Amino acid sequence: MKITVVGAGAVGATCADNIARAQLADDLVLLDIKEGLAEGKAQDMMQTATLLGFDTRITGSTNDYAKTAGSNVVVITSGIPRKPGMTREELIGTNAGIVKGVTQNILQYSPDAIIIVISNPMDTMTYLALTSTGLPKNRIIGMGGTLDSARFKYQLSQHLACSPADLNAIVIGGHGDTTMIPLISKATWNSIPVTQFLSAAQQEQIVSDTMVGGATLTKLLGTSAWYAPGAAGAALVESIVRDEKKLFTCCVSLNGEYGQSDICLGVPVVIGKNGWEKILPLELSETEQAMFNKSAEAVRSMNEVLKTL
Repeated sequence: MKITVVGAGAVGATCADNIARAQLADDLVLLDIKEGLAEGKAQDMMQTATLLGFDTRITGSTNDYAKTAGSNVVVITSGIPRKPGMTREELIGTNAGIVKGVTQNILQYSPDAIIIVISNPMDTMTYLALTSTGLPKNRIIGMGGTLDSARFKYQLSQHLACSPADLNAIVIGGHGDTTMIPLISKATWNSIPVTQFLSAAQQEQIVSDTMVGGATLTKLLGTSAWYAPGAAGAALVESIVRDEKKLFTCCVSLNGEYGQSDICLGVPVVIGKNGWEKILPLELSETEQAMFNKSAEAVRSMNEVLKTL
């Protein structure tokens, strides 16, 4: 099994580190455009192998895509990170060119790869990866909803004073501060609806804090977060590599599901060896469906920017 992570910044390196520790690949390639960065981080990680007990071979590469040849799964994290006050929409111009170039280079050497997109604005970059490559839609996966759902569970756990591992909660829609939809009506604590334990005010606060989760961390850190995004990417890789059939919220191509088409948006999907294998239908309330439609309109508006580039 061979896995490539494109982008050796904080998110990419964290994702690669998680993949190596879980021994998800025999060979792991970390690639970056900055001279020596990927090689240095790969060597640093390899020096932890005897300490952490993994056998994955990690290779760093400065923009040499030949070293990625034969990759089964590729995670794309490359692009400029979001800075304080910057919206995901403002990232489109720069990151679209980067993501399009990366996917073309990757597929030249790994035509059968499953691609996981983390680069922001994630919904639009996922759509770009799909439309510019012509790959089967199940092989293009946007990570966003997986991260947002983890942040949702964190917020719930803080109010419930419980283990996040005991919670089931998902966020659908776009991966943006105003487009994501934390479905608190469907969140459960070991199968018990969390709404039984939370006041209306608490529920509203949890949803609000989840929606600005990324912006909150950007303000605190001075740049985008990396531990949870990297772990989210690695979790998707694991479900693919081990064919776990786990249920995640991911940004995938919709063709009539949830009333939307010609768009990539976050919905619950089963992740296995073939990429995303099935979209699960949810019974949304009229309000939730209206929010989903509004989210789709916002993402579609961002996608339109691609036509001007």
